[in-house]
Amino acid sequence: MGNAIDANGKPYNRTWLVVLLLVGTFCTVLNQTILATAYPALMKAFDIDTSTVQWLTTGFMLVNGIMIPISAWLTTRINTKILYESAMIIFLIGTITCYMAPNFSILLTGRLIQALGVGVTMPLLQTLMLTIFPANSRGTAMGLAGLVIGVAPAIGPTLSGWVIDTYTWRLLFGMLIPIVFIVVIAGIWLMKSVLPTEKKDLDWLSALLSTIGFGTLLYGFSEVGTEGWGSMIVIASLVIGVVFILLFGWRQLTVADPFLELRVFKNREFSVSALLGSVSYMAMVGVEMVLPMYLQIVRGDSALDSGLTLLAGALMMGVMSPITGRIFDRIGAKRLAITGMFLLTIGTIPFAFITRDTPVIYLVTLYAVRMAGIAMCMMPVTTSGMNALPLKLMSNGTAVNNTLRQVAASVATAILVSILTNVTNNQMPAKSLLKSAPLSYKNQALNATVSGYHAAFWTAIAFCILGLIVAFFVSERSPKETKVDEKLAGGENK
Repeated sequence: MGNAIDANGKPYNRTWLVVLLLVGTFCTVLNQTILATAYPALMKAFDIDTSTVQWLTTGFMLVNGIMIPISAWLTTRINTKILYESAMIIFLIGTITCYMAPNFSILLTGRLIQALGVGVTMPLLQTLMLTIFPANSRGTAMGLAGLVIGVAPAIGPTLSGWVIDTYTWRLLFGMLIPIVFIVVIAGIWLMKSVLPTEKKDLDWLSALLSTIGFGTLLYGFSEVGTEGWGSMIVIASLVIGVVFILLFGWRQLTVADPFLELRVFKNREFSVSALLGSVSYMAMVGVEMVLPMYLQIVRGDSALDSGLTLLAGALMMGVMSPITGRIFDRIGAKRLAITGMFLLTIGTIPFAFITRDTPVIYLVTLYAVRMAGIAMCMMPVTTSGMNALPLKLMSNGTAVNNTLRQVAASVATAILVSILTNVTNNQMPAKSLLKSAPLSYKNQALNATVSGYHAAFWTAIAFCILGLIVAFFVSERSPKETKVDEKLAGGENK
């Protein structure tokens, strides 16, 4: 990668800057799913129920979703080095708070502080990778980013299961503290100001509308699993969220200097890539959540065993992301997207027919095929859409992409959990059978649960098919045909 020129015209080592970004953001993104298999241990430690403990994820996701749109403004207003270092320090403070938490309230507070940092580092990573590399190298760069954004959440459940089964839940946070501390110290020398800044006042009304809109919408979807679609809390949250997001959108299109540039959707290539990225993310997150539940509830696997079942898929994505990035640099995104969505679809269909006795190796293989498909589609398509935007809109495009995915993940989770719950409940045997024929009741109840998982996986298949159709509309243009400003995009190697 060599040396490049920063926003002040000074040379810097791009290789070390990228390493710092990847390591730091890996820690913050890993944090999103690291509690996936730790809930039972936390419920026991703090004597709380399921609806309370899930706020460690729901609250984290809400703050994260609120911060992502604001990150676009922050990247144009604040020096890159100061912004990244500040975000990592905030994340470090939150992690230390979680590690030392004497009660659940302090633990939740620590998670919310962490989310403030993650809401900045994740979109900042993508914006920087797209800005410091020329268009014909961005596929490789975003492939490396895919290692972080795709693999870190995927290995979270496995790592969490191992730590919980072997040590204590506090180590989930404790092991991150020294790594993040080193990143903060190293950033003093290695992080540079590479994005141009301007004195741009924050539109407080837009920030308020964004916070209320995305916050209540994400909250509404996150509550569907426990409250159901008919709940007044869910309905009110979704309605308020949609109304405030529409008001937010209207303001962005009518003010001279918008908080978030929604006009990026006028670009067809970007719009198609954003839609496909969101749909493929829904297919990934949905199955990532449902499969461990099937493994633990239906098959009776331990937290570690269910995490290990997903590990091959995480490793597959880790191997494939840099490779597909390089292929994208040569041939563009369309063929990769179609092939990836085809693999994702055929890798998901067999899940709709699994039983309580389906061999684990079969599940491991299918999940790995799915993740290979996602690696071929998600980051190449994202890069293709971003390549279609001018450099000055990179941070806005990244914020829009990440906000859409955050909402898509919430929607997918809500839909799959509600379908899983409703189908299972509707097919449950009568309670009277529990006394008259307990063995028959147990067998029928298990069959009802399996039917619920089948219905959830069929819904995931529908997401995949929709994504496959959208993939045919992806631009065939290769990165070599994209004109860029080389001075801003990393400059010449020195």
